[in-house]
Amino acid sequence: MTSGAFSDSIPGVGTYFVGIDVAPGRYRCDDGKGGWWVRFTGPGGGEPVGSWPLPEGPTEIEIARTDFAFETHISTYWRRIAPPRTPEDGEPAEPRPVADPALRADLDTLVARRRPLLWLTPLTVLGLGLLGSPVLGSLWLIALGMLAVLVALGTPSVSLDLRRARELERRRDRYLTPEDFDDEGRALLARVQAAVDAVQDSAVNREGLLDAVDNAVTLPRQEWEIAQVLARQSKLRADQAEMEGAATLPEVASALRPLRDKLDISVAAVTRRVEALERYAERAREADEVLRAQRHLETIAEKAHEYDELLADTVRDDLALPAIERLTEQGDELVRTLRDRLSKATEAAQELPPPS
Repeated sequence: MTSGAFSDSIPGVGTYFVGIDVAPGRYRCDDGKGGWWVRFTGPGGGEPVGSWPLPEGPTEIEIARTDFAFETHISTYWRRIAPPRTPEDGEPAEPRPVADPALRADLDTLVARRRPLLWLTPLTVLGLGLLGSPVLGSLWLIALGMLAVLVALGTPSVSLDLRRARELERRRDRYLTPEDFDDEGRALLARVQAAVDAVQDSAVNREGLLDAVDNAVTLPRQEWEIAQVLARQSKLRADQAEMEGAATLPEVASALRPLRDKLDISVAAVTRRVEALERYAERAREADEVLRAQRHLETIAEKAHEYDELLADTVRDDLALPAIERLTEQGDELVRTLRDRLSKATEAAQELPPPS
């Protein structure tokens, strides 16, 4: 995974945290034959759902915004083909976790350092087999050889996933989950993420007509900074509610009033920042409409030659009219000639003597 933005693909083997390692959305793999996947849904991922074994050929999955993690084991990789679906009832989508954009790169670096050490485990098992084979025989060596293969296949991915999870837990201050916000904070964060997704998933951004590199760096940073402010505001609102509930003296209420005013100023400021992101997202949607209109015009222009050919054929039709009219006149003359001859034949038949 690259720093600053979600990748449009997921490696085939591993466990990845939604909102930290991978973006929600619809993914597709070209061939999942014999593989499997698990979506850890529900609070903290306590309600896993999965599929195994996967059939031969392409497979698609939908990683929801509310999923905790996604585990995969296939021979290819997953490619993001569509953004997450919005709720059918029109309600705002639940916000996903938000992480420091540099966190993924830090986790990848730590895991990469441990990767070479993992191969010492199967090599150690194989070494024990070689040492014990003179005493225990060739069957011992074959058994430990098979065990070393199984360890080599399973240990790296499982161990690296556990390592990544432990390192993520140690960096709890560098990511936020929906539970870190109150209702007001979650509502604003959902608006932020909807705006960011609208820009990043827009056709003009995917095709490089916007500054895709700047968007890949700036938008995740904006999302993280706003989320940090919203989390702090949520905590202060909870503290205020607790203090107001315990306050019985007017002096205490008077002391809390300036704190509420400062919090209101902070909320207004971050709301203006959210609205600026939404205006940017709206411009991206408008640009997409213009791009679709342009592509439609290009299609019309490509069809224009067919109309030119049709017009040319129509001109040839007009030029062919005199020839057809001449043929018609010849046909009329032929009909007149035949009628004249038929009339003469009738007259000749009338001149014949009657039969005896």
